[in-house]
Amino acid sequence: MSVKSFNAKKEERAFDLSLRPQVWDDYIGQGKIKKNLKIFLAAAKKRGEPLEHVLLYGPAGLGKSSLAHIIGQEMQANVRVTSGPAIEKAGDLGSILTNLSEGDILFIDEAHRLNKAIEEILYPAMEDYKLDIIIGKGPSARILELKLPRFTLIAATTRIGLLSGPLRSRFGDTYKLAFYETKEIKQIIARSARILRVKIDEEGLTIIAQSSRQTPRVANRLLKRVRDYAEVEGVGIINRTIAQNALRMLEVDTLGLEETDRKILDVIINKFSGGPVGVKTLAAATSEEEDTIESVYEPYLLQLGFIERTPRGRKATKSAYEHLGIPVEKEERLL
Repeated sequence: MSVKSFNAKKEERAFDLSLRPQVWDDYIGQGKIKKNLKIFLAAAKKRGEPLEHVLLYGPAGLGKSSLAHIIGQEMQANVRVTSGPAIEKAGDLGSILTNLSEGDILFIDEAHRLNKAIEEILYPAMEDYKLDIIIGKGPSARILELKLPRFTLIAATTRIGLLSGPLRSRFGDTYKLAFYETKEIKQIIARSARILRVKIDEEGLTIIAQSSRQTPRVANRLLKRVRDYAEVEGVGIINRTIAQNALRMLEVDTLGLEETDRKILDVIINKFSGGPVGVKTLAAATSEEEDTIESVYEPYLLQLGFIERTPRGRKATKSAYEHLGIPVEKEERLL
């Protein structure tokens, strides 16, 4: 990699971090969750105790990681970040837990990918702040109990149903993050444009917001790509024409559907007569991972009302046919 390319990637990462809200005033949307968390944070600080363990769930890109870091900022706590797939063995979790300090926050992203053995180690750590280590094997095996500092576990997941009941019950606070309203997405894009020093008018702002899948992460990604297009094909200002042309080049339509979204709908409608079709079959037909379909694409398609879940699988709705320009009479014939 050239020095120029490396510096460009380094600058892009810095911009990504700068777009992440650091305080409550910068965190737009999720009003009910913010209101509740502010009360619980204030109460914990008043008692001089760590916050109870927090579980955040919802589709990807809605701000779960940002919330975790704001909580850390408000509690003036060190935030240690890891993920479910990164904790492969009991020793990995043991190393993380024994290196925490009093009041630290452990943030585990993709918590639904923790294996059951790791979950069982978490139970006493979360409840009694202790770590049980088994030494030896067979009849001579013994348990060594290590005391842990009082810490807060914040877990984030897109698949709360994959977390075991015993683990879910050990969180004091559980919050579901919802998709954002268009006006909230516009506020997020406007804030990001100011940070990136991008000139954007009201129409350009609206076009990007409508194509952002009601998701802040997508909104910021599209803003940066439209900015690139504006700098090369325009005069650096994002207006309606620039935004529309850039999104068309990116193959993002007016509702934010991308190539894979349309492929999923096309497969359900044209290969399986509108459904129902199982997610495994859908994954094979679209060359996508099952987890990717269920956690990345399906939530937004469900939100739009383009697909529905049935006991036998996924079905395309009348709205999906209309959006893809398939005659309604064909849809009725297939059903």
